[in-house]
Amino acid sequence: MTDAERPTPNVPDSLTEPAGPAVGQDEWVARHAERRLLRGGRLGAVEERLRAAPWWAWLTVFVCLAALLPVGFSSGYVRRVAFDTVLYMLLALGLNVVVGWGGLLDLGYIAFYGLGAYCYALLSSNQFDVHLPTVATVPIVVVVGAVAGWLIGLPSWRLSGDYLAIVTLFFFQIFIVVVTNGDHLFGHNVTGGSNGIGGVDANVRPFNLFGHDLPVAHSGSFNVAYLYVVLAFFAVVFVLLRFVNESRIGRAWRSLREDPLAAELMGMPVNWLKLLAFSFGAAVAALSGTIFAALNAGVFPTTFAFPLLITVYTMVILGGSGSQAGVIVGAIVVNVLLELLRDAGNARYVFYALIVLALFGVYRLSVRLAVVLGGTIALGFVVHGIASAIAKSNVDGPANGENWLIDGLRHWVIVPRDLGPWKQITYVALIGVILLLTLVRGWWRVALLVPTLYLAAFVWENVMLTAPEATRFIILGAILVSVMIARPSGILGERRVEIV
Repeated sequence: MTDAERPTPNVPDSLTEPAGPAVGQDEWVARHAERRLLRGGRLGAVEERLRAAPWWAWLTVFVCLAALLPVGFSSGYVRRVAFDTVLYMLLALGLNVVVGWGGLLDLGYIAFYGLGAYCYALLSSNQFDVHLPTVATVPIVVVVGAVAGWLIGLPSWRLSGDYLAIVTLFFFQIFIVVVTNGDHLFGHNVTGGSNGIGGVDANVRPFNLFGHDLPVAHSGSFNVAYLYVVLAFFAVVFVLLRFVNESRIGRAWRSLREDPLAAELMGMPVNWLKLLAFSFGAAVAALSGTIFAALNAGVFPTTFAFPLLITVYTMVILGGSGSQAGVIVGAIVVNVLLELLRDAGNARYVFYALIVLALFGVYRLSVRLAVVLGGTIALGFVVHGIASAIAKSNVDGPANGENWLIDGLRHWVIVPRDLGPWKQITYVALIGVILLLTLVRGWWRVALLVPTLYLAAFVWENVMLTAPEATRFIILGAILVSVMIARPSGILGERRVEIV
C-alpha cells in the first residue's frame, strides 16, 4: 500500500486547530486581528488594499494634489475654500488627539483656536504696538496654547464623560465672554470687545517666512501663498502626531480611551496622559488660530461661536474618530459640502444626488429600487397634473434658478405661488412620515417610501431652498445620521469590538 492509499487518521479537531495564545497572554487581545469588524465583500477588499499602502505615500499624494489645485483653478474663491478646508483639517487633527485618542469629551476646544488667534493679534498688531516677527510669534502662540490646554486639563484628573464636558464648555463660555467684553478688561482695551482686533500686521509687517512677506491679498484676490503655508504646517503636524500616536504615549492614550480604570491598574499615569492629550490638542488649535488671524488680518468674537465647535466635531465623527486619515476626509467632505449648499443650484444637485445614492445603497439593483424610483416619478407627474388642473397658481411659483434640472422639476414638483400656512405643516408632516418609516418593514416600507420621497422633494423646493443657511446644516445633520446608522465608526474609523 502506497502512502497515497493509506487512510488519513482521525485527528481530533483540537489538534488541527491553531494554537491558542501564549501563557500569560489574554486571549481576546491575542485574537484581536481576527475579531476586527471590517467591511465585507468587494468594498472590504478595496478597503484592505487601501490600508496596505503606507501612510506617508498617501500623505505625499494628497499634499501634491492640494498644491497643484491653484494650477487648475484660478478662481480666488476656490483657492480660499481650499485654504479653509486645510485649516479645518488642522483643527480636526487637534481635536482627534483629545477625543479620538484620549477619549476625552472636550467642548472647549474652539476656545484654544480663538486663544491662538487673539494671541497672534496681540503680538502682531497696533493693539499694544507690538510687532514681533513671525518666527517668534508662532512658537510663542503654540506654547501658550499648550500651557492653556495643560491648565484646563487639570480638572479632568477627577472628571470624565459628561462632567468633563460641562467643565470644558464652561471654559469655552468664559473665553467668549472675556473676548467680547475685553475692551474694558482691568481698565484696558485688550481684545477690542465686540469690534475685535483689526489691522493684524496686514500692511505693517505681514506674515513672514524665510525672509518673504506674505500679504493677505495679491492682485486684489486671495494670496495663494497662504494655501502653501497651511499645507506645510498641516504636513508637519500630521507627521508629528503620527509619530506620537505610534509611540508609547499614543498606545497609552488608546488604552485610556478604551478603559481608564484598566489603564490605571496597569500602572499607566492616567492623569498625566489626560493633560498631555489636552496640551497637544490645544497646541494644534492655537497654531491654526495664528494662520487664520494672519490671513484675515483681524480677529472677532463671533468667529469662534458654538456652531464652529459643532462643525469641527462633525468632521471628526463623520470621518472616523481616532483615525487621522478619517478626520481629514471628514473635514474635506463637510467643508466642501457646506460651500456647495450655499448656492441653491448646487444644493439642488447635491440633494437629489444624495437621495439616489441613498436608495441605491439600501436596495442596490433590485425590484424594490425600481418600484420606489418608478413610483415616485409617476406619483409626481400625477399630483402635478391634478394640481395644475385645479388652479394654475398651484404650480407657477418661483423656480429659484434656470437649468435642465429645474426645467424638469417644474413639471414634476408642485411649487405654488403662495404656500401660506402649508409651509410649516408640510415640514412637520415630513418629519412624522420619516419617523413612521422606522416602524414598518418589507413592502409596507417600500409603499410608504414613495409618497415620503415626493413630500421630501416638495419640502425641499418650497421650504428649505428659501432658507439656505439653515438648510446647509440640516442636510449635513441628515448625512451624519445616515452615515452613523450605516457605519457607526465613521467613514474610515476602525470599528472596535466591545467586551460584553
